[in-house]
Amino acid sequence: MHYDGRVTALLLALFLAGPEPSFDQARANAAQHQQAIAASQRLLHAWMKFADPKTLLLPDRTGRPERVYTPHNSGADLYPYLILTARITDPALYHGRMMEMLRNEIRYTNAKAGVPGNLDLNTGVLGPPSMFGAGEYAKDGLITVTEYLGRTPWTDRMIDMVADAMNQAPVASAFGPLPASDSELNGDYLQVLPRLYLLTGDRRFLDWGRRIADAYTEEVLPSNHGLPSMNWDFAKHTGDTKLKLRDHGNEIIVGLVTQFALEAQLGSPRASRMQPVLAKMLDRVLESANPHGMLYNTIDTVTLKPLDERLSDNWGYLYGAVYTFSQVTGQAKYRESVRRVLSNLGNYRNWCWEPSSNAQVNARKDPKLGSFDGYADSIESALYLVNRMPVPEALAWIDSEMQVMLSMQRPDGQFEDWYGEGNFNRTALLYALMKSQGVRAAPWKPGLAVGAVRQGRALLLHLSGPAKVEFDFARHRRVHNWQANYVRLNEFPEWFTVDENTLYTLTPRAGGAAQTRLGSELIAGVDLTAGDWTVQPQ
Repeated sequence: MHYDGRVTALLLALFLAGPEPSFDQARANAAQHQQAIAASQRLLHAWMKFADPKTLLLPDRTGRPERVYTPHNSGADLYPYLILTARITDPALYHGRMMEMLRNEIRYTNAKAGVPGNLDLNTGVLGPPSMFGAGEYAKDGLITVTEYLGRTPWTDRMIDMVADAMNQAPVASAFGPLPASDSELNGDYLQVLPRLYLLTGDRRFLDWGRRIADAYTEEVLPSNHGLPSMNWDFAKHTGDTKLKLRDHGNEIIVGLVTQFALEAQLGSPRASRMQPVLAKMLDRVLESANPHGMLYNTIDTVTLKPLDERLSDNWGYLYGAVYTFSQVTGQAKYRESVRRVLSNLGNYRNWCWEPSSNAQVNARKDPKLGSFDGYADSIESALYLVNRMPVPEALAWIDSEMQVMLSMQRPDGQFEDWYGEGNFNRTALLYALMKSQGVRAAPWKPGLAVGAVRQGRALLLHLSGPAKVEFDFARHRRVHNWQANYVRLNEFPEWFTVDENTLYTLTPRAGGAAQTRLGSELIAGVDLTAGDWTVQPQ
C-alpha cells in the first residue's frame, strides 16, 4: 500500500539544482543560506530583549503595557523557533537561556497537571488550564523542535502535556471524550498523537488518535458532504457547513491523513476503511480550488463555493496531506495535483496573502504586500513540497518570495512586534537548510556561508570559512519511526542525508588529502577548511 518514496528522492537528485550542478551553484546557495541565517539570528537577539525579568518568558506582543504569555501564541509560534535558531547559531544560549525558559514555562504556567494556562507577566496571575494552549503549543512548536532535534527535554514536556490534556478532554462524543468540538483543536491533537505513538510506543496515543479519527471519518465527514465542519455538535450530530482551508480550520484534514499513514504503516484494517472517506474529502477540497490549484480561505461544504475569496497562505499544508495520501495509496492523480499547484506558483509573485491593518505594515515602503506572516506560511508550504517534487517554477518562486519577506525585516531585527515573528525564523531556517542541503555549521558564525548542491549521489559543498559541519540523516526513520518519509506539517525536510554505516570520501577541490569518514561521524560533525568539497559515498 505504500508508494515508494525513492522515486521522489531520485527526482530531487536530478532536478533540485538543475541539469548540471556545479560549485558555482553551491556558492550561490551559500550566499542565500548566510542571508537567511543572519536574519534569523537578528530576530532571536531582538526578542531576547523583551524577556520577562522574572520568568524569562516572552510576551505575545512588544511595545504594549499589557504583557501576557500564552502557550497558544508565544509558546507555539515564537519560543520553539528561537530554540532552533539558538541551536544552530548560539549553543550557549540554547543550553542556557532556552533551557531556563523551559524550566520556568513548567514552573509558572502549568495550570492543571501538565496543561498550561495564560500567564499575566505584569501580575503573575495564571489563567485556567487551556486545552487550546496545549494543543497549539504541541502541534506548532514542540513537535517541530522534536522533528529537527530528536528527543530533547522539550519532547518530554510535549509527551506529558498532551497526555494530561487528553485525560482532561471535555467534549463528549459517541467515540469517547474529545479535545474540542471544532476542527482546529481536534486537528491539532490529531497531528501530534500519531507521531507521539511512533516516538514512544505508548498505546494511549494510538487509542486517542483513533478516537478523534473515528469521530470524523464515521460521523462528521459522512454527515457533512464528505468534508469536516469548522464546528460540530457531537450531541446533536450537526455542524455549520463551513470549512476553513487555512489556519484555524484545516488542521483536521492534515491530522486525518497523518493518522491514515500510521494505520497503513501498522497494517491496520482501519486504513482500508479510512481510505475512501479521505479520498472523497481530498477530492472535494481539490475541486474547490481556483484554476491554478490555489485554495480559498473558507468554503461552503455543500456547494464548495468560497465564503472568503482570499487565497489561503496555508495551501501547501493541505497539499502536503494530498501528497502523503498519494505516498500511501500510490494514486498518481494526487501527486499530479501537487505538481499542478507548484507549476503555477509563478502567478503569485508579490502576492498579498494576508492583508493587515497593523501600523508597522502600513508604515513600510510597500504595504500592499501585507503581513510578512502570509509570506512565511506560503513559502513554508512550498518548501515541504519541493523537497519531494522539485518543480523548477516553484524553486524559482521560493527564491523570489524569500527576498520579498527578507526585505520586510526592520533594522532592529523585528517585523511587526508580535509572536508570529517566530514564523519568519521557521521559514528562514527551512530555506537556509534547503540551500545547504541540510548541512549545518556547529555553530554558525556571522558571515559564514554554507551552500551545497546535489550531483548524483554526491554532494558539492561550499564553505566560505573553516567550520565544523554536521550532516543530516534519515530522521523520519531513525528518530521518528516512519517507514516512509511522509510530508508532515511542522517537519524539517531532509535533503542530503548520510547513512550511519556507509563510508564517505570528502575531497577538497583545491587539492590536499581527502578524508574518509563514516556517516555517523559526519552526523556528529567534521572539521573542514574553507573552500569547495565533494562528499561522495564509497
